[in-house]
Amino acid sequence: MKRGFPAPGPVSRSLTALVALTLVAAGCGSGAKGSGKDITIGLITKTDTNPFFVKMKEGAEKEAKAKGVKLMTAAGKFDGDNASQVTAMENMIAAGVKGILIVPSDTKAIVPSLAKARAKKIDVIALDTPPDPQSSADALFATNNLTAGTLIGKYAKSVEGTKPVKIAMLDLNPGITVGVLRHNGFLQGYGIKDGDPSIVCTQYTAGDQAKSQTAMENCLQKDPGINLVYTINEPAALGAYTALKAAGRTGSTMIVSIDGGCAGVRAVQAGQIAATAQQYPLKMAAQGVDSIVAWAQGGKKASGYTDTGVNLITAKPQAGLESKDVGFGLANCWG
Repeated sequence: MKRGFPAPGPVSRSLTALVALTLVAAGCGSGAKGSGKDITIGLITKTDTNPFFVKMKEGAEKEAKAKGVKLMTAAGKFDGDNASQVTAMENMIAAGVKGILIVPSDTKAIVPSLAKARAKKIDVIALDTPPDPQSSADALFATNNLTAGTLIGKYAKSVEGTKPVKIAMLDLNPGITVGVLRHNGFLQGYGIKDGDPSIVCTQYTAGDQAKSQTAMENCLQKDPGINLVYTINEPAALGAYTALKAAGRTGSTMIVSIDGGCAGVRAVQAGQIAATAQQYPLKMAAQGVDSIVAWAQGGKKASGYTDTGVNLITAKPQAGLESKDVGFGLANCWG
């Protein structure tokens, strides 16, 4: 979780991305007993402003320091900035990294760059978002996004029961795997399919709060009776809430979401979001670093999918549906 992305731009853009690439010399920690001094690992996230990726970077830096290895980091300038991620991969390959951890912005367009790195015997691990196809990376460390969507879909169904609903779906962007998985998971959890008449509005939001507010306003114009809103992430949920509040619809409309950031969990606590599915970016990054270090030191290379966990967070639990309370969510949130 892309149609309409800009193609890789001129040299000036590549230079900008190069400037954004940083090298962190992590001090030798006791974990590797100095044996990791010649190991460099790259981390490429979608942006360096989203709290989710800020926490992911913190996790990678902490684990790199503990293992006594170096960490190079880079990020796109916006969600969907494939050109900067491609440039970052080129720079990391040239720097001789042992492995690259990446959260793909464009899950299809990044595939040739992943193939180039793997051809150089670099261990490539996707974090959070699988490339398309997933086999383009050696391994994936991520939340099961289908499960995350299913959890909030089941929660919404448990609350609504057999009552008629009018659903607005505030999605990511077309074709992005994380968005597709969460969308499909919600539908499965609720027990409906795309095209069901209860879905009265679907909008793409890029997971952006301002765009999501506009999207929700558009949905309310289309059908003022919307009473259930699925959102791709918590910024989208808060944008939807703002629009619903302005329309006087917060008391009659339930919002469910995914991420588990601190702002999102506080919104659950305040009753703005009914439930969210919490994921763990720090864990993804730490496990990714550990995996590359282990392989670089002669261990087995990770392969396939490693589930880094997800929990349903709500202040109003439903019978028969396992969930964690707001206290747990705040203790394990990020951002």
